[in-house]
Amino acid sequence: MRLNRILLSTALVVVALVVQVTVLARLHLPGAVPDPLLLVVVGLALVHGHTNGALIGFGAGLLADIAPPADHATGRYALVLCVIGYLVGLARPETGKLRSATVPMLVVVASAVGSTLLYAGVGSLVGDTAARNVGLTSLVFTAALYDLLLAPFVVPLVMAMARRVQPDPLSADGPSTMGGSRTMGGSRTGRVGGQRTGLRSGLRRPSRLKGVKRL
Repeated sequence: MRLNRILLSTALVVVALVVQVTVLARLHLPGAVPDPLLLVVVGLALVHGHTNGALIGFGAGLLADIAPPADHATGRYALVLCVIGYLVGLARPETGKLRSATVPMLVVVASAVGSTLLYAGVGSLVGDTAARNVGLTSLVFTAALYDLLLAPFVVPLVMAMARRVQPDPLSADGPSTMGGSRTMGGSRTGRVGGQRTGLRSGLRRPSRLKGVKRL
C-alpha cells in the first residue's frame, strides 16, 4: 500500500472508532450498536480491492480489540473485519467505480449480517455466550438496520476520499501513449525537416559551383 493510502485509511479508521466508542455506544439503542468502523472498511475495500481490504479490516479490527471499553478476546474483531474486508473487496469492479448505489447498500447489509454472525460464531468457540443471551436474531436485524441507515452518510464519503489517493490505471496509460505519439510525430517532423534542409542545401550547391566556374 502506498503511504498516502495508509495515512488516509488510518485516519478514517481512527475517526470511525472514536465516534463509535464515544458517541454511538452511549446512545443505548436497542439491540446492536451502529458500526461506522465496519462501514469505513467496506468503503475502502470497494475502492482498494480484496487484498488491501483484508489488511485494512485486520488493522481496524485489531485497534477495536485493544481500544477501551473492549471486553472480548484480542483478535476476535480483527478476524471478523479481515474476512469482511476481503469478501467486500471481491465485489470491487474492474474500473474501481460503481454505476449505482444499489451495490454498496447490498454490500453493507450483507457485511452487517455477516460480521454479526461471524462475531457470534467466533465468540461461541472461545466460550462467549453474550450473543445468545441478548438474542442473535435481534442483533442481526438491528445491526443491519442501523448500518443501512448510517451507510449513505459514511460509505460514499469514504469512497470519494479513497479515490483521490487511488491511481487510475486507465489514465496511467494515456500520457505514455500520447507521449509516444508525440515522439513519433516529433521524429517524423525531424525527418521531414532534415529532408527539406537537405533539398535546400542541394539546391544551393549548384549555385556555388557555378560561381566557381565563373571565376
